[in-house]
Amino acid sequence: MTRLEKIYREKVVPALQKEFGYKSPMELPRLEKVSLNIGLGEASQNNKLIEDATEELTRIAGQRAVITRAKKSIAQFKLREGMPIGCRVTLREERMWDFFDKLVSFALPRVRDFRGVPDRGFDGRGNFTMGIKEHTIFPEIDIDRVERVKGMNITVTTTAKTDKEGKMLLDLLGMPFKK
Repeated sequence: MTRLEKIYREKVVPALQKEFGYKSPMELPRLEKVSLNIGLGEASQNNKLIEDATEELTRIAGQRAVITRAKKSIAQFKLREGMPIGCRVTLREERMWDFFDKLVSFALPRVRDFRGVPDRGFDGRGNFTMGIKEHTIFPEIDIDRVERVKGMNITVTTTAKTDKEGKMLLDLLGMPFKK
């Protein structure tokens, strides 16, 4: 059991039960998965970019990243169906808890001029998506070996039914929302 999972069981569960009055432990909102995605439109011209991004995302997540390919051709972007345009990875269970702990404890505080995460990334069903401009905030990335700084999207999928429940869950787990 990871450190954050222990915090969830000991502190977050009682707080959520008190706030929302859940009767069954199965009603409690919990983290389901964390999805990481790096989109590289210019990778259609440069294959090395996609290889570097996949390797770095694999290092960050601790799980092999998968290359995403274009679903249809778009002439204006010089894009043909099947061309590599990014990479992604979906984390569940122990790797998800480890990554989320690393995100809120190490990575986000390393962001320059960090004032908190805006809470407008909720989708209406308790899931939260945020963008990061520099993937170099993660401790696994050696800044000297990075040729190009890449941005990434992080989506936290929860079993919460509303944004209020999802925000309270993430807040209690340590997500530094703007006040």
